[in-house]
Amino acid sequence: MLSRRGLIGGAGAALALGLMPGGLSAAPLAKVKALGAIRVVVYQNNRPWSWEEGDKLIGLDADLAQAIATKLGVRADVAQLVADESADDDLRNGVWKGGLLGFTPGDIMLHVPFDRTFASRNDQVAIVAPYYRESFGLAGAGGMAVEAMPTEWKGRRLAVELDSIPDFYLIGSFGGVLAKDVTHYPTGSDAVAATLAGKADAVLASRAQIEEAARRAGGPPLTWRKGPLPAFASPGWDIGMAVKENSRTLGDAVEEIVTAMATSGEMKALFARYGVTWTPAQAAG
Repeated sequence: MLSRRGLIGGAGAALALGLMPGGLSAAPLAKVKALGAIRVVVYQNNRPWSWEEGDKLIGLDADLAQAIATKLGVRADVAQLVADESADDDLRNGVWKGGLLGFTPGDIMLHVPFDRTFASRNDQVAIVAPYYRESFGLAGAGGMAVEAMPTEWKGRRLAVELDSIPDFYLIGSFGGVLAKDVTHYPTGSDAVAATLAGKADAVLASRAQIEEAARRAGGPPLTWRKGPLPAFASPGWDIGMAVKENSRTLGDAVEEIVTAMATSGEMKALFARYGVTWTPAQAAG
């Protein structure tokens, strides 16, 4: 079930650094450099951030993991984590404890909510290096009146990811008038693809999902809603990275790398490869 990519090798070196079973721990900066590799955890099937094509792991987070490793002068061993019921569970499985099915914690995990309340209840980790401001967007095809009041979309085909914030919004708001018009898909990217293929009239998903899918399709562009959605409670959120609490030296080094990539334009260029507009995290200043 769990897909592991490039587990840290070198049994002798790993034993010496306390990284083998019986002494599993995330590695501070000195240990990462001594081992010559950093284990980076990303989410499985999380397009456009990390997904597999053939036998290759690609995506925004996959590329960022490689960039961080290169700048640290080590090899990136990227492991894919299956999302659990909550982001708190994912931090436990991916960073500070490991999964019940034997998933080895990473030295660093990407795509973690950068939020003070979330961080305060997860004191086993340090959440660092905010690198993107994510938000939701609504985009339509085929003359969809995207600027209209949502109640005017009754009878139009609306695509969303199952059990997501967009899903709860469309099926639950305005007295549930749109509930029968919503079609659920396994991921937001699947919902965007359905809209681009003419199977839906509009999609409500993350902006990164919509932008990457539209670029990949290469067809007529979707029409973005410019105005805010009434009563939509999510203004956006920052995403960052997590290291184990005792690995703050690694966290500090990665924060410096991310800041430099943002300043130099490298982060913007990395996102542009996937057709995604890089938006700096608000917490990054």
